[in-house]
Amino acid sequence: MKWCRVPVGGHALLGVADAGGSVELLRLVQSEQNSYTLEPFSRFALEKRGLALSLDWSTGKAGRASDQPLKLISSDSNGQLSLLKVSEAGPGLQAVATWQAHHFEAWIAAFNYWQTEVVYSGGDDGLLKGWDTRTPPTSVFTSRRHSMGVCSIQSSPHQENVLATGSYDEHVLLWDTRNMKQPLADTPMQGGVWRLKWHPFHHHLLLAACMHGGFKILNCQRAVEEKQEACTVALSHILPNALVYGVDWSWLYFHRLPQAQPLFPLGSFPCSDPGAKTADVAYNLKVKGQSPASSSNPLVDDGEGGTKIQGGGRLKAPCGSQLHASRLQICDCDLYLEAANFDINLLATCSFYDHVLHLWKWDSS
Repeated sequence: MKWCRVPVGGHALLGVADAGGSVELLRLVQSEQNSYTLEPFSRFALEKRGLALSLDWSTGKAGRASDQPLKLISSDSNGQLSLLKVSEAGPGLQAVATWQAHHFEAWIAAFNYWQTEVVYSGGDDGLLKGWDTRTPPTSVFTSRRHSMGVCSIQSSPHQENVLATGSYDEHVLLWDTRNMKQPLADTPMQGGVWRLKWHPFHHHLLLAACMHGGFKILNCQRAVEEKQEACTVALSHILPNALVYGVDWSWLYFHRLPQAQPLFPLGSFPCSDPGAKTADVAYNLKVKGQSPASSSNPLVDDGEGGTKIQGGGRLKAPCGSQLHASRLQICDCDLYLEAANFDINLLATCSFYDHVLHLWKWDSS
């Protein structure tokens, strides 16, 4: 599932690649005051019977030109890629092209956010491929640098020509897309890398879901700017008896309220944007049930109910059901941007076996 970064017809759109072999768009609509629901907008069935395995929007980089078409790329279990366009006024999803990309499952497909005619794909055949969607089905390049199935790809929305890929071979590779013969950096992850997500504000931070290796945050600044051979692991955390398959950053940011300003209760709307909810956020949110296990990096009790990663940063236990008052709030509008605290980050993980979605707060200071 992925949200489109730009509104379509005045609504937010959620794209879903499902096990029935379809790509579906859901539209977020207000059903009543302070309440929203997702309603079906459009559905496209892929050509062959199989599973839709991934999708990506062409709008991963902030904004889009008025004449730029809104596109989706999807991959499936038959090894095919499907390029779709979204008609904002017409029937919704329409097919542009479908082609055979891999011999086995095409685990992942992703746009180059800076050149949206270019897409990348990774398959269970261990191949990373690049495509010019104006001239499929001939690939622009084929890389065998990963030794096992390629299952995660994301173009940087902040830095042109920077691409991250991950594989069952337990490595994250950082690429300069102008030279796909050799990666800029190769970072071992101690787990198959199923998902990669660049931070929405910190251009150099990359979040990785590493299956039995838990999740990790990489600092890629030196790898990009100084040609360091591997990215720095800023945080590593293993969940017990679980495989971490999904990760994502929150696009909300924290800000400190002036002492004279009252705290708003959960669900209030102090921002000018009515869709920008705020909530009281605690420093000491507790998780019900089993506490987080130790990771491959030593974790020590910080005395405040969280865990500290040696080498920098602090990871709080997953947020439970209780919210305690603090002088911090979350906002997704620009009203308090000057007071934003970008050292505090929210991230989410989901895992197999334990079927748990965790919400974490990371203090990178």
